[in-house]
Amino acid sequence: MKTYDVAVIGGGPAGLAAAIAAYDAGAKEVIIFERENRAGGILNQCIHNGFGLTRFKESLTGPEYAARFIEEVDKRAIKVLTETTVLSLSSDKIITAISPEEGVFSVKAKAVILCTGCRERSRGALNIAGSRPAGIYSAGTAQKYANIKGYLVGKNVVILGSGDIGLIMARRMTLEGAKVHAVCELMPYSSGLKRNIVQCLDDFGIPLYLSHTITKIEGNGRVTGVEVSAVDENKRPIKGSEMHFDCDTVLFSVGLIPENEIAEGAGVELSPRTKGAAVYQTRETSVSGVFACGNALQVHDLVDFVSEESEIAGKYAAEYALHGEKRGETVTVENGEKIGYVLPQKIDKSVKGDVKLFMRVTGVYKNCALKVTCGDKEIIRIKKRVVAPGEMEKITLTEQKLAECTGKIVVSLEVE
Repeated sequence: MKTYDVAVIGGGPAGLAAAIAAYDAGAKEVIIFERENRAGGILNQCIHNGFGLTRFKESLTGPEYAARFIEEVDKRAIKVLTETTVLSLSSDKIITAISPEEGVFSVKAKAVILCTGCRERSRGALNIAGSRPAGIYSAGTAQKYANIKGYLVGKNVVILGSGDIGLIMARRMTLEGAKVHAVCELMPYSSGLKRNIVQCLDDFGIPLYLSHTITKIEGNGRVTGVEVSAVDENKRPIKGSEMHFDCDTVLFSVGLIPENEIAEGAGVELSPRTKGAAVYQTRETSVSGVFACGNALQVHDLVDFVSEESEIAGKYAAEYALHGEKRGETVTVENGEKIGYVLPQKIDKSVKGDVKLFMRVTGVYKNCALKVTCGDKEIIRIKKRVVAPGEMEKITLTEQKLAECTGKIVVSLEVE
């Protein structure tokens, strides 16, 4: 059985960045497993621009952003197996995969990086009343049909959920000649980036109905219309607020869930809040030598941050493969008031360097402050004019401040 220094499961933006970082950190036997016929992951179907503004200081399309990393992979002796699906990962880091060329085969790795991305929450998880006609798609599926296969899924569209993919598809469908009648959002705020609301909805005159949801889907064979109702503070439909839209297509953009079946099979501890792995700042999971990064760990706003996080995982995976594990004193990190989650969940104090804490708030708040406390002592306070769940927040915990910490660290939001 062939043994690699680092094996990367997933050849999307996270996997590519992690593999490059691992190779550059000294791991010379690096392999990437990718189930599609080419590397790049979800970026291959994201033909709109806006990628790379943070990292490359220019606006790239998804395929252009992926190409930058694929070029870097090609310059290095990194093996990429496309059309190869990983079936399982054992706790002793044996990977079993299947491909048309090799059939079922196994390899062993000294360190494994999970870059499996995330999947869309399906309509079945929403329990909407009505029939089950054709014309109902997740926003990502509609995007793949339009941008990869060249099919427009409908002409009259209603979108449920204001996630970034849904907002982008509202614009995409409009540009292709379809009429988007409404984007409905159950929450009193959008879950997408502010720039996408402006560029995808406002610029095209597409109405966004906050605190609204689809309460009935009509049609026999094909969608013919939907009933949309306003909801109260308990998310229950308000009687008498119903609106009707004639449409032939319904798109769902109702959240993303980290893809972690392989991680669970290896015995990796998952966070109930992020639905991804619980990790140290090195992105190592509870299973020694198994790392996780990208959307498999937490759903990011921007691919630039996926690449940044994956480089951390790649660097430390290579270090583990070459030198083994060195674990020091561990500090736990928890979310406090008005914070949905904080990542990483654990900090190893023996690892040198500053630690970036990533978090999302639970609602829209104005004139507030993010604060980090250790025991009874407040060590960081950052004032914010406005925060929203759709925008990820970051706090840098310096090595000096971390050295002063004993016990657990709590991140909370205080409204002034």
